[in-house]
Amino acid sequence: MSLPPLVEPAAELTVDEVRRYSRHLIIPDVGMDGQKRLKNAKVLCVGAGGLGSPALMYLAAAGVGTLGIVEFDEVDESNLQRQIIHSQADIGRSKAESARDSVLGINPYVNVVLHEERLEADNVMDIFSQYDL
Repeated sequence: MSLPPLVEPAAELTVDEVRRYSRHLIIPDVGMDGQKRLKNAKVLCVGAGGLGSPALMYLAAAGVGTLGIVEFDEVDESNLQRQIIHSQADIGRSKAESARDSVLGINPYVNVVLHEERLEADNVMDIFSQYDL
């Protein structure tokens, strides 16, 4: 049984995007249509810590078009051994801003939306409704 796709494909990939994602494009189950879907996808990551850090990096590298980051904390030195999206220079900075800068360093084609707040019962539906996944 095949499920319908969550996201419709974007109109086109630029020449630079075709070069960047060339290895995805030759995978039969991804191809041009799949890469266009990734470009059009809006994915929310709750937290830019131990699990969110590598997830954000891989999602950005894969070409997800919009990444939302929910994070209210600041980078602490004790975070650096497991939260690989942050660096020594980020200590004291907002984790959301640090993560955004790292994501854009990996892939400048990604649109990053920051939600610098705690995820709570009164904001969860508003935030989640802006994303596909």
